[in-house]
Amino acid sequence: MSLSDLKEIASLIETGAYDREVRRIGRAVRLTIALRKKLKGSVVSAFLNFALPPGSEVHSRLSSYIPQDDEQDMEVDTATSVVQTPAKHPLPELEIYCYLLVLIFLIDQKRYQEAKACSSAGIARLKSLNKRTLDVLSSRLYNYYSLSYEYTDDLAEIRGELLSLHRIATLRHDELGQETLLNLLLRNYLHYNLYDQAEKLRSKAPRFEAHSNQQFCRYLFYLGKIRTIQLEYTDAKESLLQAARKAPVAALGFRIQCTKWAVIVRLLLGEIPERTVFMQKGMEKALRPYFELTNAVRIGDLELFRSVAEKFSSTFSSDRTNNLIVRLRHNVIRTGLRNISISYSRISLADVARKLRLDSPNPVADAESIVAKAIRDGAIDATLDHANGWMVSKETGDIYSTNEPQVAFNSRIAFCLNMHNDAVRALRYPPNSHKEKESAEKRRERQQQEQELAKHIAEEDDDEF
Repeated sequence: MSLSDLKEIASLIETGAYDREVRRIGRAVRLTIALRKKLKGSVVSAFLNFALPPGSEVHSRLSSYIPQDDEQDMEVDTATSVVQTPAKHPLPELEIYCYLLVLIFLIDQKRYQEAKACSSAGIARLKSLNKRTLDVLSSRLYNYYSLSYEYTDDLAEIRGELLSLHRIATLRHDELGQETLLNLLLRNYLHYNLYDQAEKLRSKAPRFEAHSNQQFCRYLFYLGKIRTIQLEYTDAKESLLQAARKAPVAALGFRIQCTKWAVIVRLLLGEIPERTVFMQKGMEKALRPYFELTNAVRIGDLELFRSVAEKFSSTFSSDRTNNLIVRLRHNVIRTGLRNISISYSRISLADVARKLRLDSPNPVADAESIVAKAIRDGAIDATLDHANGWMVSKETGDIYSTNEPQVAFNSRIAFCLNMHNDAVRALRYPPNSHKEKESAEKRRERQQQEQELAKHIAEEDDDEF
């Protein structure tokens, strides 16, 4: 990234601030994220000299975070900025952008302690400003503020500050800030497994229309995790699948996490995910442990399930799905029992215990209680002969004589209708577009913005998530 690129971004921010066009500022942020891999300390230092008054408190603070080891490059970059003089009184939008730029640079350089200090200073400055043109910049600053503390495992320190910022955003009707801070607070709670507190916050938070697709996807993911822990598997599955479907293609890491949790939830519901779920491009290696786990659940082999859980225990621990996999043991036993009931019209409980590979002190008694519970819950259609110690399976009936096919078709039709309604609601039109004719200049400018957006949106870094 050269100094000229940053100057163009700064001019976009200035124009958006003067004209009160938030779209221009959002475009400036997207351009910055797309070019962040090329960011150098010398370029950032030269831009600070250009955008902020030299010797000012903000300039001195931000410059102290930038290493001064690229002096030759700095001379080349600053030589191009002689034509334009630095602003004596920089716009608040440009000042917050400087905080954001330095913060991104520090995080990319893995200098997290300095990033924490820089982000805290930026948040303190942001509290004194109340302009809607700052909403896009402030939401990104909130995100990197939380990220810098997460990298140092100090998220608990800023929970009170995030709650205060959420209250301020609510009072100022900053809806983009509200949804960003709500997601950061949910992430903060879930990081420490505080699911009850996360649900209380989510249920009492003000309702508003989602303004950012990324933030909406994050919210659906966190909601899915909360619902999973609360045993509401159907709602959790819907939220997780919707989050994975709506996420950008570039956000591969986020889609992998959504898919992992969705696979576990579907297994807990008694469903077996299709093989194509695990063969998605770029996800095969990450989803391999969950593929083997699904295979163990599908065939109902308790011994294979134990070996897979032990083999990939580190992966499941890092994904925070260990406690969910413990719940799956009951599903594995039920699947194995269902397979036995289909294969045998009559079988002794001792053979049931041996085929299920129950390793308890009294496997026959455990097998009897497991079979009785499965019969009571309707998992298998059988009866228990206590006198002889047998499980007697009933003849399988015609499934098409029941309401099961109708229920399955109804659920699919409801899913398609909901997806259609969401797509219709997502359509947005400019106000009074049927009354006002677009001028040639505005049309050219709009087309240019759309082309640039299409070019850069695919290059957005996974750090969006």
